[in-house]
Amino acid sequence: MAQVTRSPKVYDVCIIGSGAAGGTAAKVLTEGGSNVVMLEAGPALHPETDYKEHVWPYQLPHRGAGVGGKAMADFSEFLAPNGSWDIEGEPYTNAPGSRFRWFRSRIVGGRTNHWGRIALRFAPVDFKSRSTDGMGDDWPITYEDVAPYYDKVESYIGVFGTAENVSSAPNGVFLPPPKPRCTETIIKAACDKIGVTCIPSRLAVITKPLNGRAACHYCGQCGRGCVSASNFSSSQVMLPAAEKTGKFTLVTNAMVREIVVGKDGKAEAVSYIDKPSRSEKKIYAKAFVVGASACESARLLLNSKSSQFPDGLANSSGVVGRYLTDSVGSSGGGFIPRLLKMPAHNHDGVGGMHMYVPWWKYDRKNEFLRGYHIELGGGRNMPGVGEFGPLCEAYEGYGAELKKKCREMYGTFIGFAGRGEMIANEHTYCEIDPNTVDEWGIPVLRFHFQWSDNEIKMAKDMQETFREIVEAAGGTYYDRTSPDGPNPYGIQDGGVIIHELGVVRMGNNPKTSALNGYCQTHDVKNLFVTDAASFVSNPDKNPTLTIMALSWRASEYLLDQAKKGNL
Repeated sequence: MAQVTRSPKVYDVCIIGSGAAGGTAAKVLTEGGSNVVMLEAGPALHPETDYKEHVWPYQLPHRGAGVGGKAMADFSEFLAPNGSWDIEGEPYTNAPGSRFRWFRSRIVGGRTNHWGRIALRFAPVDFKSRSTDGMGDDWPITYEDVAPYYDKVESYIGVFGTAENVSSAPNGVFLPPPKPRCTETIIKAACDKIGVTCIPSRLAVITKPLNGRAACHYCGQCGRGCVSASNFSSSQVMLPAAEKTGKFTLVTNAMVREIVVGKDGKAEAVSYIDKPSRSEKKIYAKAFVVGASACESARLLLNSKSSQFPDGLANSSGVVGRYLTDSVGSSGGGFIPRLLKMPAHNHDGVGGMHMYVPWWKYDRKNEFLRGYHIELGGGRNMPGVGEFGPLCEAYEGYGAELKKKCREMYGTFIGFAGRGEMIANEHTYCEIDPNTVDEWGIPVLRFHFQWSDNEIKMAKDMQETFREIVEAAGGTYYDRTSPDGPNPYGIQDGGVIIHELGVVRMGNNPKTSALNGYCQTHDVKNLFVTDAASFVSNPDKNPTLTIMALSWRASEYLLDQAKKGNL
């Protein structure tokens, strides 16, 4: 009897990663009629049991710090299931002299389960930085190309804010913002006094019901998850839309090893490890969207070697892994005496800032190129483990006397976090470590990282600005930074701000870029990379909103090209 050979199922599109890029692509592609399969390296997410936004510290054995305080390294046990700086069995390495931290998520929704929801549009100048100051490279696309997709993303996910007509911070499609807290009114008045712009922040938290999601109830615990989905996460906002189409298949605990190329030079399958069974499997598709987070996406391409692509898939240019950047980050805080007299009241609001400082010195010559914004924090948030650590260092005592001091000082400090643009340099990149593999046998990344003088001068300016604002508010600034050492002026190690990007950059020239302006690889026409790996520069704006806008744009292009038979 003749044997019947069953051909494997071939999906229209296979998406790798379920975060901001992958989730957006899943929604757009399935609603456009494509039959989509998504591979996620972690388990499923169950908000009703996994989220802890209303859990009190006393309800956990170690008040959220974990056994031996280990959970504090990953932002405490209270946070939404998110990931870790160090994943058991999945190492990464640093080249001698480099210090880079890599936060990775292994769960449906990826890092959107815990991000700060700060949703800032890039400005027109951010796409043309080289034309402006001669450093870095221009994007192959403009603000005008992306603006319609910012509109679509903001309208769908919900972003609060106000139209302020600040050229470095474009207006968007906004929901009403929450009112400033008392700490923020103090900072606003101080900023006005010294000529620093301070405006309502822009966060992906809905202040009115939207698309079946309830408005924020102002518990102030966004980082711990949101059962009502009032703040944005891919797992609760993008993926349910894809599931409703009936054209979406989610495969969890799938650790992707490589993308397999057929004889025609096009991607034909993904080889992955099914983690529970530790067996290797394949998924076949007509097109592929990589959105595994920037460095994971670069790692996947570099590990996808073949006779056609000996240096890694879609890497004929040699740029995959290069041009790595992270946001410049430096922080500080000040004591505001007038807050000692403030009657106790509810400071909660959303789980983030209600006001912020956009880049305001764009109209003058500075000691450094590009710019930064300032994120604000303070007030009487729910105390957590370690909340009073710095206070206990500053004041001697113990028992009732120390507790009285903690209560007196609670809520009297205001914090500042600068987030600025790093310009890519030749010393900062990631590559495959030839000597190390993870527990699945997949070669890991090795990081090279170096700040330039430009970023250090920017961190110095941040510290000077923080002090100026605090003193204008009648407070005392506490400077714990030094101009020397491994972190001059408090500049954080690379990767710590969790805005790493640029390692599979787009461009018009296939010799100097891996992708075109639609996130489609130059070398393999049915392969797209739609996460922050595609970025050409790393402006001072948090990248998530732009990731979603670019992924939405690329997905619409993919649908169009598929209908035309061009893939």
